[in-house]
Amino acid sequence: MKNEITITVNGEKHTAEVENRLLLVHLIRENLALTGTHIGCDTSNCGACTILVNGKSVKSCTILAVQANGKEISTVEGLSPGGELNALQEGFKENHGLHCGFCTPGMLMRATELLEQNPNPTEEEIRWGISGNLCRCTGYNNIVKAIQYASAKLRGVELPSTEPDFV
Repeated sequence: MKNEITITVNGEKHTAEVENRLLLVHLIRENLALTGTHIGCDTSNCGACTILVNGKSVKSCTILAVQANGKEISTVEGLSPGGELNALQEGFKENHGLHCGFCTPGMLMRATELLEQNPNPTEEEIRWGISGNLCRCTGYNNIVKAIQYASAKLRGVELPSTEPDFV
């Protein structure tokens, strides 16, 4: 059975006819060609598919596309309209917050909501906030530094050091 749904993705409205069993991650990647949202585990463990639905970070491999009908979706592609890096993307770049980059889109989306809820999180709050997103390369130290960098930049305070931890 198919249903027609309408979603707004990164500010652009899309209508699609989808099967009831289609996962939102597949709609985003295959139908809308927004491949920044990664498919990692298909079990909601890794967080590579994290997006924002109505401003809340969710793992898009756990949501059916029909459940997103009428919702506002934000993907990693929507973080930098006009091609300029946003504060989080800049933080990841400046602080070496990625290695292979596979987890990065999900981390960026989760951190986006985290900083919306708490503009000045502690290191512990950042670590807890990203705990549902797995990274197999970095050891998280530079990801935490990247989020601290973005927090400082967004609040207009002195930026923390960008010396990477290679632990």
